[in-house]
Amino acid sequence: MTSTMSENPLLTKDDVEQFVIDLWTKLTPYYSEGKALLLPKGALAGHSEFVSGIEGFSRILWGAVPLLMSDKAPELWEQHLTGIKNGTNPEHEEYWGEIHDFDQRIVEMAAIGYGLCLAPEKMWEPLSDVEKSNLTNWLLQANEHKTPDSNWILFVVMVNIGLKNVGATYSQSVLDSKLDRLEAFYIGNGWYKDGEITAHVDYYTPMAIHYFCLFYAKIMEDEDVERSTKYKKRAARFAEDFIYWFGEDGSALPYGRSLTYRFAQSAFWSALAFAEVDVFRPGVVKGLILRNLRYWIKQDIFQPDGTLSVGYHYPNLLMAENYNAPGSPYWALKTMLILAMDEKSPFWQEDEEELPHLEQRKIQGAPYFAIERDRESNHVAAFHTGSLHTNEQVHVAAKYEKFVYSNHFGFSVSRSEWGLEQGAYDSMLAVSEQDNLYRVKRKVEEREITDKFLYFKWSPWANVTIKTWIIPGLPWHIRIHEIETGRTLDVADGGFAINTSSEDIVRKKHSNYVDGLATYAGLSGAVDLMEKGKARIIHPNANTNLLYKKSAIPTIEHRLEVGKHLLVHGFYGQAARGEGAEWKEIPFIKGDTIFLKKDVPVFTFNQPILMN
Repeated sequence: MTSTMSENPLLTKDDVEQFVIDLWTKLTPYYSEGKALLLPKGALAGHSEFVSGIEGFSRILWGAVPLLMSDKAPELWEQHLTGIKNGTNPEHEEYWGEIHDFDQRIVEMAAIGYGLCLAPEKMWEPLSDVEKSNLTNWLLQANEHKTPDSNWILFVVMVNIGLKNVGATYSQSVLDSKLDRLEAFYIGNGWYKDGEITAHVDYYTPMAIHYFCLFYAKIMEDEDVERSTKYKKRAARFAEDFIYWFGEDGSALPYGRSLTYRFAQSAFWSALAFAEVDVFRPGVVKGLILRNLRYWIKQDIFQPDGTLSVGYHYPNLLMAENYNAPGSPYWALKTMLILAMDEKSPFWQEDEEELPHLEQRKIQGAPYFAIERDRESNHVAAFHTGSLHTNEQVHVAAKYEKFVYSNHFGFSVSRSEWGLEQGAYDSMLAVSEQDNLYRVKRKVEEREITDKFLYFKWSPWANVTIKTWIIPGLPWHIRIHEIETGRTLDVADGGFAINTSSEDIVRKKHSNYVDGLATYAGLSGAVDLMEKGKARIIHPNANTNLLYKKSAIPTIEHRLEVGKHLLVHGFYGQAARGEGAEWKEIPFIKGDTIFLKKDVPVFTFNQPILMN
């Protein structure tokens, strides 16, 4: 990380503007000769290198446009405006081209629509009549082509409201049809899923769907009162849940795909403030955003040349999506919408505030999360049932089907399915046919979430059924697995992956049934309450965990013959380094009841839901 960016306090509007200018400046060596392409060094994505250059050029606009509103960085903007002129000129060698159905360029058009809305005097008015016509014609292609039935429909909305704002040709019918289609994604209580069929609920709900709806609500609040009012109300309701995804230190839950967008985690809060939605005090929203930004600049997210890397806490192509190109991480700049607000706005005038009081346990029905919070150690953990569908996204099992996602322990992705070390199966149950090739849950067949437990069922093979009950909690949680199998299995139940990058590691093994590790980063452990299996520490391949370059996973292993089996495991995750007082008092079974510790029963086996 460059010293300038790492030392930026990110406390004021000037600080944040300087951060964007520094990011933009680091990209200047990577402009093409005609300035219409911007492609930092790095691996490529599923789309072409040429389209990746358009993506890099477009994504800096999410931060650059709000700068223009304050007349900042004119010398940087001059070359970028040249790129817009050349990229939309069919006669220029760097013309951005004719698009096709499901084209990545439709995604990147949205940032230009954003600029036409916020800074037309910088992006539109300097163009000649011919250049305006070229830009309009290139953008209008979005109306003629299919997109995935997901958040992509809102990129077309952004194009059309941008053109509308500058008095250019646009399509009201396309605008209406896309926004009408969006209603099929709404599932109530402020929540959207990212599509209607085989769609997950993840960060695309806040950073894409709500973000663009709030932008629309502000830009169109006088002309489309009905939709604007609806979008603001939904966002206010969503905010009351989404705040639980954030820790006191600015970190947020790593969950789902596209995590390389990093501080786009807080883009929703920027859009909420921009649209002037009154749900939390401005100081609370300001604190959420600025703490998240400060958290991220302290991580190893920059390349040696100062550009953003593909990865999460550190450069990491293993966890990346097929659509992640070197310029992709700059979608994080959507959070810079806060710079579009005047210095005298309540957002910038009020002091940052800490998070308000939040419940220790929050059940969220839309994502099927039970979120546990230990404020003292700043640990946030989302226990999850999994989804009723799957899709072809990269690492979908790791990104959507873990038993729990943690802001402190992160989660891991597999390097391969061969063995537990390459599989890196933290917070999930991995099963094999004694051939060292492991299967994990990609979807569930049924699920339930209550204020006391989570339940789900899945089948790795046609003649194997696994029912799981999770009793959420911090630092201990309990997993109960009922497995009915028609084949002999090796089973591995993994706990939290703990950072082992340093030499400060203390083994916490009590017996064959209890094992754990303590490091400067906390303590993670596992216990077999029925004393049927074996507890051991798995050392997965390097760079499999999103937070830590090296990690270890306390795991309970079993060999199961054909028949019906009941497994009961406890897993410990303490985010703060200490003596681990709770680790000294391990959960146990007495009679038909599971006790978290003495005099604290949490589950009784004779409940009708179990073993039926």
